[in-house]
Amino acid sequence: MNQDNTKQPAPRNASAPGSKMKDIIEKILKTVLPIGISAAMIIWMAHKVDFHKVWAITSHDCDWWWLLPVMVLTMLSYSIRGIRWGYQLRAAGIPRMSVAAESVSIFSAYAINLLVPYLGEAWRCVYVTRRENAKLSTVIGTDLADRSSDFVMIILLTALALIVADPALTRFFDKYQFGRAVEEIASKWELWAAIAGAAAAFIILDIRYRDRKFFKGVNTSVGRMWQGFKVIFTMEGRWTYLWLTIAIWVCYFLKIYLVFFAFPFTRELISHPGYAWGLLPGLVAFVFGSFSMAIPSNGGLGPWNIAVMYALMLYGVGHTDAAAFSIVAWSTQTFMTILLGIYSMIYIAVTKKKKGKTQNMPNNI
Repeated sequence: MNQDNTKQPAPRNASAPGSKMKDIIEKILKTVLPIGISAAMIIWMAHKVDFHKVWAITSHDCDWWWLLPVMVLTMLSYSIRGIRWGYQLRAAGIPRMSVAAESVSIFSAYAINLLVPYLGEAWRCVYVTRRENAKLSTVIGTDLADRSSDFVMIILLTALALIVADPALTRFFDKYQFGRAVEEIASKWELWAAIAGAAAAFIILDIRYRDRKFFKGVNTSVGRMWQGFKVIFTMEGRWTYLWLTIAIWVCYFLKIYLVFFAFPFTRELISHPGYAWGLLPGLVAFVFGSFSMAIPSNGGLGPWNIAVMYALMLYGVGHTDAAAFSIVAWSTQTFMTILLGIYSMIYIAVTKKKKGKTQNMPNNI
């Protein structure tokens, strides 16, 4: 009897179906969860606000001309962010791109984030990687550092708001149940002790099990972020990077502040003698809105609107008026982001076609 010594193919990994299912669930959550959060926030607003009155306010009381500079500032802030990112990319050894390409990388990222939060960050890294034949991990490192700079700016702006707008923030903690809950939780020493203990436990586990897949992933991400952030202090043009960072956040602030001029109830805040030409309520609304972006939603729809509403209500603006303000401010920026996303699609298609023609040209030298 002849034995068949032919080597049988290795069995498929039994965990593959489970891994595939896990990937599908993660993708569904990344898409459905933000939509669900946005929908829940909008439903909550619908119970608190009369949208018929909101429509009447936006139709009759809004001075739409003030929204044109808001759209320009939206484009300008994205372009400056792209230029600033270019400095980090060059410091990491990636060839210089044109200002148009740097801007398009951000235009597209923000447009994609309207559909799926944070997906735009991954897209712009892949875009630069393929365009410049760069190493993906290097580009991701610069992107993480880019976002780290944003985190630092939010902390600094929050500290500024706590100093110059303390009465309004005190009203928030005293007037609203959510504010009181935050203040009560933050004042408990047990919370901070638990956070410190958890951090210490994580560090010990990381040292002990640093070869495990989870800790390897965490350490790799932290290492990329640190390398990308560290280069800011040593790279050529670091002072330009600093000024560009300031310019980005000035644009972000002005995108909210200029909408104050579009409504009569917020123009009153500008003329109020104790509000520094409306800069104080503008700063509080800006800080509240910035923190709300940490909640996964489609372009901030829902969380951003509610955060800005609460900020304006601290200064005596009514529910309905505050809702109208937040909807108009958000819609103006979103409309411009969509236009820039469409422009980016055309730009990428045209440049890709030109690049293909150039590569296919015969060499007559």
